[in-house]
Amino acid sequence: MDDAGAMHRWSNRLQTVLLIVAMLAISALAGHLLLGDLGLWLTLGVAGAAVLAEPAASAHWTLRLVRARPLSAAEAPYLWQSLAMLAQRAGLPATPRPYYVPSPTINAFAVGQREGSAIAITDGMLQQLDRRELAGVLAHEIAHIAHDDLRVMNLAAHVGRITTVFSVAGQLLLLLALPSLFGVGGWQIDWLAVALLMFSPQIALLAQLGLSRVREFDADATAASLTGDPRGLALALARIEHASQPWFAKLLSGAGDRQPRWLRSHPETHRRIRRLQALAMSSPWHAN
Repeated sequence: MDDAGAMHRWSNRLQTVLLIVAMLAISALAGHLLLGDLGLWLTLGVAGAAVLAEPAASAHWTLRLVRARPLSAAEAPYLWQSLAMLAQRAGLPATPRPYYVPSPTINAFAVGQREGSAIAITDGMLQQLDRRELAGVLAHEIAHIAHDDLRVMNLAAHVGRITTVFSVAGQLLLLLALPSLFGVGGWQIDWLAVALLMFSPQIALLAQLGLSRVREFDADATAASLTGDPRGLALALARIEHASQPWFAKLLSGAGDRQPRWLRSHPETHRRIRRLQALAMSSPWHAN
């Protein structure tokens, strides 16, 4: 990969580490305020359990939830060949198995772990994307598996949940302490601690969303490296964005989703496309 691409990847990895540390610190602080050292150890225990957890069971239920069924090599030879090639380039020990999802939306997602994974692909994606675009999307999902992003985001989700538990418990204790506000009971309330407990889930959620966006950027960069065709993924993203817009957004310029950047789980599509185009222009691939 060229210097610009390598710099993006190292920047993304640094941001990933910092955001995970921030989430752990927020949760540990909330736990410590509520339970002392026990709260700190609970946070570390939950984080450790999330890292060691076996994702196979959750992957199975996720696929069942969307009514996905496995695709055989006879049914989808191109998918199997593409996945095998991309998995080998990514250094995966096993090729992810393709699954078919009977949905008209254009979507794909990965489940599992490096040693055993699957990529679910909707009917809408198979019908509306050409092979070049589909290869970019498959490479993006392969990148998530290769980076162990599923485990990383599972860790973030578990830390977010324990932070919420600490916050709710702290607010319940505050309700019990309300009589002290009227001179009954004699409890001393640390309002700074109360504020931290109340807002810790929201702060942790913002960090979790930021982590998700960073992992998406990193998966894009790796996908471009795996296919040697950054523009293929850029074209796929543009097509998916256009198909997902409501009809009035297609007629009226600027009438699309105006959700703030920091509340998104994925970066804005135009930013992802711009980065991919920059990779295409600055790299020796220079796909047309």
